[in-house]
Amino acid sequence: MVNYSLRLDRTFAALTDPTRRAILARLEREDAATVSALAEPFAIKLPAVMKHLDVLDEAGLISRTKAGRTVTVRLRPEPMREAMEWLQRYERFWSASLDRLKMLAEAQERSARRAEAKPDGDA
Repeated sequence: MVNYSLRLDRTFAALTDPTRRAILARLEREDAATVSALAEPFAIKLPAVMKHLDVLDEAGLISRTKAGRTVTVRLRPEPMREAMEWLQRYERFWSASLDRLKMLAEAQERSARRAEAKPDGDA
């Protein structure tokens, strides 16, 4: 259980940063990318991108392979799957709450329409 919790903690912590989320989004669209290609769209220096990649790697969200001087990065979806499974356990609670809120809002809207549609008795 501790190992599972630690993995979830690392996954969610890694996902808190918009740069890391952007890196993961790019890797989701592409099979793989070099570190230089991943760093290109960001207004930060390569060492900062490398630190982001270290966090993603520690969370198990990416894998890196080196061929000569080129480091290629790939997405590893397993930690995201675990996080989604964890979130889905709570989805039932939020879905039910949101469904009740929707029904309440719709009932209030119907009441407001009925009140507006009633003829004014002052005429």
